Amino acid sequence: MKPRHKKIAIIASSVTALTVAAILVLNVFQSNLVFFFSPSQIAANEAPVGKSFRIGGIVEEGSLKRQGNSTTVSFAVTDTAEAIQVVYTGILPDLFKEGKGVVAQGKISNDGVFYADEVLAKHDENYMPPEAASALEQAAKAQKTTLTQ
Repeated sequence: MKPRHKKIAIIASSVTALTVAAILVLNVFQSNLVFFFSPSQIAANEAPVGKSFRIGGIVEEGSLKRQGNSTTVSFAVTDTAEAIQVVYTGILPDLFKEGKGVVAQGKISNDGVFYADEVLAKHDENYMPPEAASALEQAAKAQKTTLTQ
């Protein structure tokens, strides 16, 4: 084999190896990607049923209910326009309270109940995840426009 052919073979195999590596990395990122949906989007059936995603908003006042002596709780997450029932089994964060911001990760079932695998509460008075804050603002704007019509 001539030196020129060796260089072409090395370059071709390097490009092939880099392409395969890039495809594998992108595939891993795609499978670990978790989307965020607001309660209004979930109520509008924009969220995938049976796939993991995050829901964010405010824990609705008076909606927190514990099931007996177990660690299973249910509560409603709202963006002031819509509310979605959430069921979680586990220990809630210390900062979790009604009327405060929350983000939950899990799956929604066919009956419209969101079953959370993880619940995150905001960590100080001013913080809310950007997606949740944006969803609350959009819901408030939508509610204002429906009231003025």
